[in-house]
Amino acid sequence: MDMKLELVAIPVTDTDRAKAFYEQVGFNADHDHRVNDALRFVQLTPPGSACSICIGDGITDAAPGSVRGMQMVIDDADKALAQLTEAGVDATGVDEQAWGRFVYFADPDGNQWALQQIVIPDPSNFAE
Repeated sequence: MDMKLELVAIPVTDTDRAKAFYEQVGFNADHDHRVNDALRFVQLTPPGSACSICIGDGITDAAPGSVRGMQMVIDDADKALAQLTEAGVDATGVDEQAWGRFVYFADPDGNQWALQQIVIPDPSNFAE
């Protein structure tokens, strides 16, 4: 049986502010629908991703800003940092690790994201 992760809820305080931020990062706004007075569903998808996020009123009871460890894989950390910076997103410089090159940012509520450029480690660096 296949199991595909396709939607992750991100808790936010202000749906319009969060939607604008994620569009600024480059996510595509797929849906924005007010189901009723208590439920607004906004779905956004990162470019090239098969998995989307959803934000909105009544989506989750998790605390806004509580998401940690969301990670997306990218081809080029330097290019990603330049694109985020150009778009006005506060992102860290490239963090060089043996297993990848990372760029970090957070949404206005503090939900934290990592962009990883996968690096194939040099086997000579492994302890025996």
